Amino acid sequence: MKHLLFFFFSVFGILQGFAQSAHSLWYNKPAEYFEETLVLGNGKMGASVFGGVSSDKIFLNDITLWSGEPVNANMNPEAYKNIPAIREALKNEDYKLADELQRKVQGSFSQSYAPLGTLFLKFKGDDDAKNYRRELDISKAVSTVTYEIGEVKFTREYFISYPDQVMVIKLTSSKPGALSFDVNFDSQLKNTVTVAGQVMSAKGYAPVKAEPNYRGNKPDAVVFDENRGTRFSTQIRIKSKDGQLISTEKSIGLSGGSEALVYVSIATSFNGFDKNPATEGLNAELLANKQLKSAFSKSFDQLKKSHSTDYQQYFNRVSLNLGETDAPDLPTDERLRRYAEGKEDKNLEVLYFQFGRYLLISSSRTMGVPANLQGLWNPHIRPPWSSNYTTNINAEENYWLAENTNLSELHRPLLGFIKNAATTGEITAKTFYGVNGWTVCHNSDIWAMSNPVGEFGQGDPVWANWNMGGAWLSTHLWEHFIFTGDKKFLKEEAYPLMKGAAQFCLEWLVEDKNGKLITSPSTSPENKYKTPDGYVGATLYGGTADLAMIRECFLQTIESAKLLNQDVEFRGKLEAALAKLYPYQIGKKGNLQEWYYDWEDEDPQHRHQSHLFGLYPGNHITPAQTPELANACRKTLEIKGDETTGWSKGWRINLWARLWDGNHAYKMYRELLKYVEPDGVKTNYARGGGTYPNLFDAHPPFQIDGNFGGAAAVAEMLVQSTGNELRLLPALPDAWSNGSVKGICARGGFVVSMEWTNKSVKSLSIFARTGGKTTLYRGTEKREIVLKKGQTMELKW
Repeated sequence: MKHLLFFFFSVFGILQGFAQSAHSLWYNKPAEYFEETLVLGNGKMGASVFGGVSSDKIFLNDITLWSGEPVNANMNPEAYKNIPAIREALKNEDYKLADELQRKVQGSFSQSYAPLGTLFLKFKGDDDAKNYRRELDISKAVSTVTYEIGEVKFTREYFISYPDQVMVIKLTSSKPGALSFDVNFDSQLKNTVTVAGQVMSAKGYAPVKAEPNYRGNKPDAVVFDENRGTRFSTQIRIKSKDGQLISTEKSIGLSGGSEALVYVSIATSFNGFDKNPATEGLNAELLANKQLKSAFSKSFDQLKKSHSTDYQQYFNRVSLNLGETDAPDLPTDERLRRYAEGKEDKNLEVLYFQFGRYLLISSSRTMGVPANLQGLWNPHIRPPWSSNYTTNINAEENYWLAENTNLSELHRPLLGFIKNAATTGEITAKTFYGVNGWTVCHNSDIWAMSNPVGEFGQGDPVWANWNMGGAWLSTHLWEHFIFTGDKKFLKEEAYPLMKGAAQFCLEWLVEDKNGKLITSPSTSPENKYKTPDGYVGATLYGGTADLAMIRECFLQTIESAKLLNQDVEFRGKLEAALAKLYPYQIGKKGNLQEWYYDWEDEDPQHRHQSHLFGLYPGNHITPAQTPELANACRKTLEIKGDETTGWSKGWRINLWARLWDGNHAYKMYRELLKYVEPDGVKTNYARGGGTYPNLFDAHPPFQIDGNFGGAAAVAEMLVQSTGNELRLLPALPDAWSNGSVKGICARGGFVVSMEWTNKSVKSLSIFARTGGKTTLYRGTEKREIVLKKGQTMELKW
């Protein structure tokens, strides 16, 4: 079986050479917009490469460089005293008053992810280039630019190394003496640039405050204080094969060479979410210098080899082909336009899937600092939505692909962040809600803030007052365990946090007039209801989304306590509360109600579908176990329609996959890849979501969650699993009737590789990482599987 799969992938790789690549993005001109750049990253340092001929511009980022400093979680110590009045207003059905009172249960806004700076490579000579090609090979995490001027061929090669913690740029010319360039640095942050010897150094600091961009052009929207804020250091040095190294007070360069390496090292003073980066921070300058010295002592080949070995240990775990393709070899932007016309390009569909995995490897390797709204790549000092952690969907969607696409280790930055957020979240639970446990509200940041935002009453409760982030985030802890079987992680790290999230929910629940447990007050993320008398509001009680997340949290916490054989009394309380939860309601249209009552939505096509959480990413609604609820979810999606923002499309594709409707999931996957012209930072819901020229997800503007959600959905179409079931090709579309996949992970610690023809699995390999049993479903066929740790089972049909 292993030989058969190896032969299949080898032959398919050869065939792919004659068509579009499934692992390369390429263009015949430099980038003009950020959304056209080719991005690189090592999980901490990020670069967005424009690839210009006479001047190359590279945006630099460090995932630990944010505005602000540790949050004062006790910012509104008596906010919880307003909860009884809100509940009384709701009991009296005075929703307008409840909305008004909610504003008293708000705190400060999050801080913003900051741009570090811009690196410029300015080349001397003619810029009339021909045969220009700009490329990113995601199988190697290497970008290249090639072009010719006259009879001289110029080549640039870029990568960012995780082992060596530097960016390396190799520049060559085919003619001796033809390579001359200067290196400059600039930043929107406060900074100074100096040159000492052959090293150019920039040091500076981030703002102590950066207002969210949606707050408009406020006075003092960005505030710098030389004694506060995160410090950064950038150090750059050139190593040349020939020619003359040159420098000025603000630049370094090469004159008359043919080959050179540019080493770029960056560091910040960030030392943890609870450490003041100015007074308790790391020495950014010392760190950057240490990294530069170490890397500079190595050759290009040494650096590239260690980079490739490190990166490919993750990327090469999963291979996917979706059958034969006759799509022509076109630049990626033209390829997207062609695809939007409805034409076939299976390798583009594979490329988008693997690009999602590439982005996670590149942006999620810093413990406690997960990928943010823009992953790692941000050029704006006030980026869209602060490029923060938006926990009512977006932060979680970033990690939907971590486990099932075989990148479990890259889930760790989020899992570590959850521990940080739980620390401030205990204070939030007490001071804003008057209960024990912990929670996180709508927004967070590198400082692990957990309070409801809104700037103490200025925020609309429709988004500012949501408080179920702890329940949602806690499900990622369980997911990591159920995929890996790591019981030590469950006992020592996950369960205490899961218990705290469940404790918050348990104490936050109250009885409705019929004795059922509900949340009050409640909101459904960013959506509004319309009451029979015409009031449009956000605050209510017993919102379906709240109860769905609480169900999932309780179910997983109960199961964890059983596995660990502990907390019998607490487990009993959760089981009793679970039995009393207000049940799902099916509305008059056959839809799953979003609200306690069968009310209309202000916007029936709203981008959020949080009340469908139990179907996905939760696991307690399924077509097999709860068919009526699954059908109600289907009706809800039909009412909402398919046109929505990028991240929302990513979510809906997963939802359709969970409904085992592969053709509808595929229809939306194609729509997720709809070409969107870049136009800078513009929020335009009317344009609908899609994909920018560089394959970034268009919300619009750019948000990375759609990339991750779309990639996760491909895996969900191919393999679905619970702790005791494993389904093969549950949502395979007709368009993918033949194909193969290697390395998809399933709950229970299984790794799946298979080949299918005419939508039927013909060969299967299942590897057991931890050992255990599951029920395998292949169409209508069902069989029990029991494997020992390290054992592989192979089947053919």
